[in-house]
Amino acid sequence: MGRGRVELKRIENKINRQVTFAKRRNGLLKKAYELSVLCDAEVALIVFSNRGRLFEFCSSSSMMKTLERYQKCSYSASESVTPSKETQNSYQEYLKLKLRVEHLQRSQRNLLGEDLEQLTTKELQELEHQLEMSLRQIRSTKTQLMLDQLCDLKRKEQMLQEANRAFRKKLQEDGPEIPLQLSWPGGGGGSSTRQPQSEEFFQPLPCDPSLQIGFSPLCIDQQLNTGSSTHTANGFFPGWM
Repeated sequence: MGRGRVELKRIENKINRQVTFAKRRNGLLKKAYELSVLCDAEVALIVFSNRGRLFEFCSSSSMMKTLERYQKCSYSASESVTPSKETQNSYQEYLKLKLRVEHLQRSQRNLLGEDLEQLTTKELQELEHQLEMSLRQIRSTKTQLMLDQLCDLKRKEQMLQEANRAFRKKLQEDGPEIPLQLSWPGGGGGSSTRQPQSEEFFQPLPCDPSLQIGFSPLCIDQQLNTGSSTHTANGFFPGWM
């Protein structure tokens, strides 16, 4: 029993759609290669996936040459519509820019680590070399920036040291001219001076002749000065008990 006819429509399942795309893409690229080898034909194949990934095959040395040949053939075949030379140049420039943009986009994805399975060993080595050069440039720029910041900090440090020396010299010059003023707290705003604490606290106590408790040398001095020679029966002065 033969295989039934498959209805051609979009595959809804995402996984099945990706698997089918990969299988049929590889088969299409294989058929294009076989056609170019067996029939000595110039074949160019360009495939874009739904995510924008580019897959191409060209039997000649350059895809651009094949596209230019296609443009010449297509323009010469159409006799009814003959575009001007300016339009042809503009279109060719558009194709060149488009290919350039696609190449830059593919290079950018490769630098980000995407679509590396399509690259050869030589292309991977060239990509690694480009990454190393980019890292060296980034490190060099970072080192130069840090050196510039260090120079600015040293310059600021020198300025601060010079200002500090100038202030210190000014203080040394103006130091002897500044009078030293000491004021006691509660002295009425500094208008009146207070006696030293020793003179204020150490004052002679007044002598009371009526109190005869203990020995009072002050009372003895006063009695000697007045010429009193009164003695008690025991021969002691009245200041003694």
